[in-house]
Amino acid sequence: MWLLRSSVGRKFVMALTGCCLVLFVTFHVVMNAVALVWPTAYNSICEFLGANWYALVASAGLAALFIIHIVYAVWLTLQNRAARGSSRYDVTARPKSVEWSSKNMLVLGIVILAFLAVHMIQFWAKMQLQELRSHELSVLPVLNGAPVPPAMGTLFLQMAFKEIWTPIVYIIGFVALWFHMNHGVWSMFQSAGINGKRWLGRLKTVSCWWTTIVVGLFVAQAVVFTILARQDYYTNNIDLQEQYAEYWGERSEQMADEFNKAASEAWKNVDPNDYQAAQQVQEEFLLNNGAEFVANANLIDSIVAKQCPGVANQKLQQFQQFAGQIRQAVDFVQAKASVSQQQPQAQEEPAVETEETDLTVDETETPETNN
Repeated sequence: MWLLRSSVGRKFVMALTGCCLVLFVTFHVVMNAVALVWPTAYNSICEFLGANWYALVASAGLAALFIIHIVYAVWLTLQNRAARGSSRYDVTARPKSVEWSSKNMLVLGIVILAFLAVHMIQFWAKMQLQELRSHELSVLPVLNGAPVPPAMGTLFLQMAFKEIWTPIVYIIGFVALWFHMNHGVWSMFQSAGINGKRWLGRLKTVSCWWTTIVVGLFVAQAVVFTILARQDYYTNNIDLQEQYAEYWGERSEQMADEFNKAASEAWKNVDPNDYQAAQQVQEEFLLNNGAEFVANANLIDSIVAKQCPGVANQKLQQFQQFAGQIRQAVDFVQAKASVSQQQPQAQEEPAVETEETDLTVDETETPETNN
């Protein structure tokens, strides 16, 4: 196959995948800009781009592009070294027309790959991957003692950029990205056959401007994110707190609906006219499921108090009332069950007392009869 067997074909694949990655990087910097000018909209985008099927397809496609680009880059590098053989050690000076970045594209790619690994651990693994794994509160990342759900992108900015080493690592990665992308953008057109002197000069200019704008925005965003995170902006901003409260209100409403649905499922085969059977099923359901629901409700109350203190949310208020009713019902059923467990022992003790009482009565009645 031409794309695999020929050097030109492999360079074309490198150019095509590189073009797609450049477009993704451009989209990414625009999305990050939203976090600067409109943080609540950024959270909405994070929720939209969660573990939905279209986001997963896009993520899989992006991963495939990265892998193909890396494999072909290593392949071409090894091929070039094998073609030159030992003669590459004979050259002590290179023409000035050969750019430094063109000679170090593989090294720059490795630096970018290391930076990308850090970035994915800080964000993708805690957001989309976590959403795929589990929504349980106990397994979510924690900030200030409260779990952070995948949709709250601004809180992950707070977690990442409050660390002093994060902007340092990111800026190093962005510098490597500038060199790699600046050379890659115009060279991919050259690989596609656009290599005339006039057009090549124009493409180099466009490449330099495009790369400088994109990478410059990335660096500026990293600096601003760090400043805001150090000021705890993403935890103290009232608009963000209201959005956090809205999220927990929707989640608590969903939790209450699931609890009621499970209760209805447990009672569906019970005769509504059989009060005793219905009461028994209700008590068993509360004993088996009520404690867990109450524990999760208490956890949400604790999270809301930490992430959005003082924010009034109608759904949260309704959920607190509902959770309070369930809490009282669970306490009552548990107390009743405890009394029922102690009842056999309590029944044995009165039997002994009754026998002693009967004996006493017999002793007192016998003299009266004789009189």
